[in-house]
Amino acid sequence: MSTVADVIIKTLVNFGVKRIYAIPGDSLNPIIDAIRRNKDIEYVQVRHEEGGALSASYESKYSGKLSACMGTSGPGSVHLLNGLYDAKMQHVPVIALTGQIETDLLHHDYFQEVDLVKLFDDVSVFNARIVNPGNAHYLIWKACREAITKKGVGHIDMPVNILREECEEEDLSYYINPVNYKPDGIEEAANLINKSKKPLIFIGGGSRDYHNEINDFAEKIGAPIVYALDGKGVFNDNDKKVMGGIGLLGTRPSIKAIEKSDLIIFLGTIFPYTSFLKKVDNIQVNNNIDDLNKIMKANYSYLCDIKYFLGNINVNTKDDKFYDEMQNEKNKWLNNLNKLISNNKNPIKAETLTDKISKRLEDDAIIITDTGNVTLWTNRFINAKNNNKFYFSSWLGTMGSGIPGSVGLAFASGKKVYGIIGDGSFAMTSMELITAKKYNLPVKLIVYDNHILGMIKLEEEVMGYPEYGVDLYNPNFDKLAESIGIEGIRVDNINDLDSKLDEFFAVDGPAVLDVITETNETPMPPKLEFKVAEKYVTSILREKLEPKD
Repeated sequence: MSTVADVIIKTLVNFGVKRIYAIPGDSLNPIIDAIRRNKDIEYVQVRHEEGGALSASYESKYSGKLSACMGTSGPGSVHLLNGLYDAKMQHVPVIALTGQIETDLLHHDYFQEVDLVKLFDDVSVFNARIVNPGNAHYLIWKACREAITKKGVGHIDMPVNILREECEEEDLSYYINPVNYKPDGIEEAANLINKSKKPLIFIGGGSRDYHNEINDFAEKIGAPIVYALDGKGVFNDNDKKVMGGIGLLGTRPSIKAIEKSDLIIFLGTIFPYTSFLKKVDNIQVNNNIDDLNKIMKANYSYLCDIKYFLGNINVNTKDDKFYDEMQNEKNKWLNNLNKLISNNKNPIKAETLTDKISKRLEDDAIIITDTGNVTLWTNRFINAKNNNKFYFSSWLGTMGSGIPGSVGLAFASGKKVYGIIGDGSFAMTSMELITAKKYNLPVKLIVYDNHILGMIKLEEEVMGYPEYGVDLYNPNFDKLAESIGIEGIRVDNINDLDSKLDEFFAVDGPAVLDVITETNETPMPPKLEFKVAEKYVTSILREKLEPKD
């Protein structure tokens, strides 16, 4: 007879979970021991539960499979929430296990008693507490199944006394009938595409597995391609069809292509910033019904995967290619960027640094970027090659995701992971460097060390407020890394940048490159290029900050 703790861990293994990110605690002792005795799952000791949840979220972003994290009763489990909201908002399956005090002490205002079922209700697609050992196997099975089918967080709260109880194992094998969507009316979309003169394809994270299908379709109908943040890396940025990212972090040719288009075809995206989108005929394809017609009303919307839609739509070949018309705009934009990256003066410019990183990245490199101005530098100046994969906290937009996210990506992929991280974000979760070192993960982290919260500074100024509260007192991040046993390199002079980058890229194992960059650099929106853009940025920030009805 197994214990409840044994059954929980065996069920996770049956669902393909390879590891669980956690910090031990007294309410978790039975399940920690169950992990110790099970040779098919790995315990990864993180240094903060938020880091563990973020690692699990990014592991699932990479693999598309179920991952797991765990926190002890009270504060340990509260810490999980930020990382779990990252998973929720990017629709990736994660199991969150939370330790709980004994059932006979619940509602007695006992030490570390937190109503975790109530607390986790918003972040979870399935949320339950095990109070009966006979029901334990079903609840953990259902939590895993719901997390996978609904692409979100499954939460199980585990009172410590229940974990020690004996529990029968049921035959609850994981099986989900495959769903083959067969949407009606594809010929109506084909007619709309055939009538259009300037169709445009807008891709997001849902398009990652469909490069070849989208490429053939775009060339057939002559459509330029723009991408939301999670769509970066699906196509090589040098492809003539690709206009770049869209939005405040995007490019001018993408804005121009939207403005000139007479039809937008959304493939696997629910891009939220509608002020960048033209009110025009549009077609939406998504495998999540909740995401259809969310951004704007579609002429035609299809609940299916992209491969099915593109494989079954019959459209005419267009002789006049809209993407050819956009080449002049793209070239002008690239010329402007080249002026920025060719600045070889001190202090080191973020654009110059990012371009030099881009030139050194392998064709199949995995890149994670934290939240802030570094997101813009990556989106504009890291040139996606044929097999690069990019990861962001694109919907939650949490600072501090870079280091723990790189840990999760390194575990999931077994490959080198490059992190592009601002100094404010790096300081938030820097103790997860210990996790990277303990497991000797090949994470290569580059700190944009400008001693300021640059994006917040810009937002303050644009909204008419004086700069306040954004200056940062930083340690030497290279020395911090060295104190943990990680290779640390620091560069504060443009003349040393190339040699230090070469040294950093040559390191075998984890490494941190601390680059002192320009403090007062202000990234401008793409729509007005390099002119002052107060009115434009203000409208975007207002959309971001004002409550919706």
